[in-house]
Parts: sequence; structure tokens; C-alpha cells
Amino acid sequence: MLPSEPEFEQAYDELLSTLEDSLLFEKRPDLRKCIPVVSVPERIIQFRVVWENDAGELQVNRGYRVQFNSTLGPYKGGLRFHPTVNLSILKFLGYEQIFKNALTGLSMGGGKGGSDFDPKGKSDSEIRRFCYAFMKELSRHIGSDIDVPAGDIGVGGREVGFLFGAFKSYRNSWEGVLTGKGLTWGGSLIRPEATGYGLVYYVEQMILYASKGKESFKGKSVAISGSGNVAQYAALKVIELGGKVVSLSDSKGCLLSLEEGFTPSEIGEIADCKYNRQELYSLLSTTTFKSDKFKYIENARPWLNVGKVDVALPCATQNEVSGEEAEGLVAAGCRFIAEGSNMGSTKEAIDVFEAERLKTPEGIWYAPGKAANCGGVAVSGLEMAQNSQRTTWTSEEVDERLHGIMKNCFDTCVDTAIAYSSEKSDGLPSLVKGANIAGFVKVAEGMKALGDFW
Repeated sequence: MLPSEPEFEQAYDELLSTLEDSLLFEKRPDLRKCIPVVSVPERIIQFRVVWENDAGELQVNRGYRVQFNSTLGPYKGGLRFHPTVNLSILKFLGYEQIFKNALTGLSMGGGKGGSDFDPKGKSDSEIRRFCYAFMKELSRHIGSDIDVPAGDIGVGGREVGFLFGAFKSYRNSWEGVLTGKGLTWGGSLIRPEATGYGLVYYVEQMILYASKGKESFKGKSVAISGSGNVAQYAALKVIELGGKVVSLSDSKGCLLSLEEGFTPSEIGEIADCKYNRQELYSLLSTTTFKSDKFKYIENARPWLNVGKVDVALPCATQNEVSGEEAEGLVAAGCRFIAEGSNMGSTKEAIDVFEAERLKTPEGIWYAPGKAANCGGVAVSGLEMAQNSQRTTWTSEEVDERLHGIMKNCFDTCVDTAIAYSSEKSDGLPSLVKGANIAGFVKVAEGMKALGDFW
């Protein structure tokens, strides 16, 4: 009997229920056989990581790489360093990654990895020693045409640099084996911004479609959770497009802007705070955030505290919007919610959003992470292409390609939802069904062609 894997089981059930609640298997009964095959990883690598802290004491952590599916290309997905990391979380993330990567239109399979190592409170030297110990084993299993990891929670530019240096040392090979690299050693412009920017580009298409081209982000109030890379750049892009960002958060609480919304310079101060691995509440003693313009609520998420809001962007972690919070967002007049985090909404929350969508064309419209946040991995794919060509594209070229990928992803989700929908409603098409079905069909057709099932 398999161990309990609640996060993976949630991702599996969510995908399967979507496929079953559509016309897919009526129109394509041959693809049903793919479900039990695609839901088992091709390979799981689990290993110990032994390193020394600054006191010379031996430390042991668990390392993982879930190589889930390589039908469409090399395994592709991030590395997460966080004490909550376990096999269930990595399997859920890897499973989502398969279909997310398919939606980008690029040649990438799906995988995920990481460790229960916590970089918070560690010195740069300790992080470097851990990264070298971690890569000592992982380097045996990855390569530019095999498996190309990236960063995730706890793995930023510093960690990617140490990991890439370790790989180069162990394998005596410079190759595009990691994405999110520095610009002077193989990285891509717009990669740090890509997930946040892409999320906003996707919602931009949602607003245009729902309003028949009459509305944009201009003047809209936007609640964002998280305060890391994704949340920061999503906030900056919203501000650039004329929206007002009213919240950010971290694991300790949420920070609300009570008047005109956050400014780019305030977002910059928050970015510095997070770069220095500090909590948001540490900003309350600074000149900027002491004022009555801001309110900090300890141990709370934004959703029930922001008041009237037009757009909600969960950008922190999985299951960060509950059923109760979903109902609160509906009551607050929220019309668009899109996940910058992976599986940011619980099943109960998704049920609330989908039920409201069916009631009226003006109902709340929900976009799942596998579609809305695929911009990050899309630009990782563009980084891989630049590495293969030994060239660097301009920021304008990368941003234009990202914008095009997000528009194509949105169009695919809408067209697929309409083609396979069993709904009888005048409401907007289901983006969760469109994303799940489109990603699944592309991967399943590839697996069938390769003989993985027949």
C-alpha cells in the first residue's frame, strides 16, 4: 500500500475530476488509458546530503528529484529548499509541471526536486557547502538533454550559482543544465521577472475577453499574497499597467496598503527585506512603513482583510485560498483570480469559484497555476534555447516572446474549454478545465505515439 500523499492525491484528483466532467473521454476514449501511466513518475531519485555547518558540526538532509515525464522534452522543473519538502509535495509539483510545461508550447517534460534543508538563518558559506553536497549526487542524474532543474522556494540566484558551479566542477562540463543563471554565465534577461509578468499578462487576457475589450488593469484593485520573486514582479507589472496593489504577505502575516496602493519604491524595499531573509513585520520600524498608510495583520492572509477588490493573485504557496476565503473574495466583488503559486486554491475554493462562474457572465473567473504561472518555466525554456545557440536575446525580445506564450496559453485554454465542455451555461468558459484538458491531451498523445500505452 502506498503511503499517504495528500498534496499529490489532491493534484491527481483535481485533474481527473476535470477530465471526467467533460466530453474528453466521449470524444477521445483512447486517451483514458493514459491516466494510470502518466500519474506514476518515470523515476524518483532520493539521497542523503551530508554537509558541515560553520561550527564544524555534521548535518544531514534528504535530497530528492522526481523525474516525472519526459515525453515532450527533458525533465524540467524547480528545486525547492524548505523544511516542509517531502515526496508528496514534490510529486504534486512535478505532476502539475508536466501539464504546465505542455501549455507553454515548448519542448519540456516535467519534474521537480529539492531538499528539507532550510536556507533561512544560514550563512553564505553554509549554503555553498550544502549546495555542493547536494549537487554531488544530483549531478549524476541531470544534463542539458536529460533534466534541467531551476530555482523555486529557497533557491534563488545565489543558490543556483553555487549549484551550477558544483555541477561544472564535478562533471567538467559547461552546459545549460540549470536555468535562472546569472546574466554573465548563461542566464536570460527577464527570467527573474517571468513568472510574475506572465501571470499578469494572462490575467490581462482574461480581463480583455470577459469585458469584450472594454477593460484593462487600469483602475483595478489587486490583492496579492506572497512577497517573494513572483509577488514582487507581479505587483510591479500591475502598477505599470495602471492597477493598484493593495496587499502583500509572508508566512508571518499580511501587509495592507490602505490608501493609494504600493508604489514601485515600496516594492523595492520589500524586495530588499526578502533578499536579506527578513520577515515583512521587520519593515514596520522603517520610515516608509511606519505611517498610517499601512496595516500589518499577524498570522493572516490578505483575502478576508482587503475589502473590495477586483483581482486576486495568490503568489505564495499551495492551498493558500480556502473555501471560506473564496466566498469572502466573491462577496468582496472580486472578478478575476489567477494563481501565481502552484495549486494555490483548495478544492473547496475552486468549487466556489466555478459555481459562481456558472451563475452569470459577470461571475468570478478562476485561472489555475498550471496555466497562469507558466511564464516562469516558459522563459526557462527560452534560456535553454539561448544556451543551445550560445547567444543572448534582448530583454525586449524575451518579453515579447513571453507575452506571446501567455496569450497563446490563454487562447488554448479557452478554445479547449469550449470544445470539450459539457456545461449548459451562458457563463465564461472554465479555464481550469481548458488548462487541464489541453495539457493532458498534448502529453497523452505524445505518450501514445511513443508507445507508453496503447
